[in-house]
Amino acid sequence: MRKKKLSERDEQMLLLLKKFDFLTRDQLNRYFNLGSIRNTNRVLYELSDYLISIRDGYQSIYYLSKHGREYVGCEKIRKKGGHVQHVIMRNEFWLFYGCPVDWKNEIKVSDGETQIVVDAMFSKYNLYHFLEVDNMQTMKENKSKIHRYIELLKNDLLVQKLFHFPKIIWLTTTELRRKQLIELSKDLPSVKVFTFDEIR
Repeated sequence: MRKKKLSERDEQMLLLLKKFDFLTRDQLNRYFNLGSIRNTNRVLYELSDYLISIRDGYQSIYYLSKHGREYVGCEKIRKKGGHVQHVIMRNEFWLFYGCPVDWKNEIKVSDGETQIVVDAMFSKYNLYHFLEVDNMQTMKENKSKIHRYIELLKNDLLVQKLFHFPKIIWLTTTELRRKQLIELSKDLPSVKVFTFDEIR
């Protein structure tokens, strides 16, 4: 491997991939203001020792290689698979919502009786938001998760802990699924459903 001193921006790019697992070329371009596609490709090519890229349709998706993980002290090994688009959708919402600084992925939430793994958790205007990404799962799985949210609401322990019930945000793929999620969530106090196309 050729030795290369990385710039601060290059290091920040690797650290961002450490936190967010997979990012598309366009997501990296927007976050780091890299300008033209040609310049973005050049920047990413110069980091090719530290990155692995995969193609998904028309987009290139990047994640840390062994050298990249070693550089930023990352023990988690990413592998391509069916979960990648789920992660890309989640990260797109992070960008869309202005990159909340307290954003945390895959958070286990429990009131001692009911437990949920939230795709992402963040706050805005001092209110907690839980993001759920609906990509490949069945509506039956979504219904089960919404039921657990309703249980958390009824138990009231989460409200006591956070001082309010979080706003639930769904990111889904189609208008039909948006309507289904809104209907399933009607017993929750604050729910917003976006489609992936409208936030890109």
